[in-house]
Amino acid sequence: MALTVHALDHLVVNVCDVEASAAWYARVLGMARKDVASEDGKPPRTEMRFGQQKINLRPIAAAKEDWFTADHEAAGSDDLCFLTASTPDEVVRHLKSEGVAVAAGPGPRRGARGTLTSVYCRDPDGSLIEIASYQDDWRMARLGENVTVIASEATQSSGTQSPRRLPDGVPP
Repeated sequence: MALTVHALDHLVVNVCDVEASAAWYARVLGMARKDVASEDGKPPRTEMRFGQQKINLRPIAAAKEDWFTADHEAAGSDDLCFLTASTPDEVVRHLKSEGVAVAAGPGPRRGARGTLTSVYCRDPDGSLIEIASYQDDWRMARLGENVTVIASEATQSSGTQSPRRLPDGVPP
């Protein structure tokens, strides 16, 4: 039987300053920080969680005995793509509001599921961060927001009001 992987669980990003990087990933990408104590007396690890995934922030100065890692670790050498349901214009506005320079985009790129639209920036160490969306994802997110609002308003309305019309493309 041949081995086949089915998902990516986590990535390790080498960083110069764990505190600065954790703050950036939380502020700019909305990730949740979790510091995890080591069971074997080694230094704690910092995880940045999002969706069902996480990235671990590894201090570049950590000894390989404390944190087993790649042979040629270097801060600022990563190229990561994160998916969002936000539109590319919303991503650009958010980055600008956080004082993060847009390095490139928005523009089309080839993703794992097909064409996506990407906006690029850099994390504090200079790693390339791609924030991308598939057009269907942000369209569905917008439909979901509209349906939630309509359902909420319908629940709160009295029986004398007529129901509101669902947006085009949303089945009754």
